[in-house]
Parts: sequence; structure tokens; C-alpha cells
Amino acid sequence: MLTEANPNGVKPQESLPLLLFFQSERSGPARRMESLLAHLARKERARLRVATVDVEARPDLAERFGVTVVPTLLLVKDRRTVDRAEGRISAPKIERMLAPHLSFPQLAQGLGFGDGDLVPAPA
Repeated sequence: MLTEANPNGVKPQESLPLLLFFQSERSGPARRMESLLAHLARKERARLRVATVDVEARPDLAERFGVTVVPTLLLVKDRRTVDRAEGRISAPKIERMLAPHLSFPQLAQGLGFGDGDLVPAPA
């Protein structure tokens, strides 16, 4: 949005959707998702914020968001949870989760991982 305070039309960081990654160091599936989410955070930093929450360090946040499975992804937009995914998920599933909520031209092209890079999560 163009304003006097924001002449370049760049969205302030606080107004971007937030993808919360609830994880634990003890969770193998969560550890395997870390690089995928780090890549997503770098690639889409202008359109999406990504934050990691260690459920052992912040059990209050896990309880507040009703997280009982690690890993869990929550997409928060306009201060509301708009989507959720539990367990280890693949890049295509994350893309499908984000697509209805975000305008991502690059997301349609994939996250840049080859077919053999990720193992699909069990259904």
C-alpha cells in the first residue's frame, strides 16, 4: 500500500501473514522439515513471515494454539489462524496450504526442491 509513511508500497513486516512452525528438538520429522521452512522463509521473505516455536521452551504457545502434534504448521493472517497442517508434510502440501491465502506467483513454480528431496508425509 502506498502512503506518505510507506512511499514504496512495501508491506510492513507486521502486516504479512505468519507461518508458525511448532517443533521440538526431539522430533525427527520436525528436524527434517527445518531446511524446507528455512528455504521458504528466505524465498518468500517479502510476502510471508516464518517463525519457529519450540514446544518444550514455549508450552504456553503450544497450548494457546491447541498444538498436540509436532511438527505443526499454522498460518496466521489478520491475527486469525486460517490454516493448519500437522505432522511432517511435503513442499507441495505446504504450497497448497498457502495458495488460497497468499498471492504467490513464485509459489506456483514450486519451492525449488527436486522430487527426491522430500519424502511425502503419511496421509
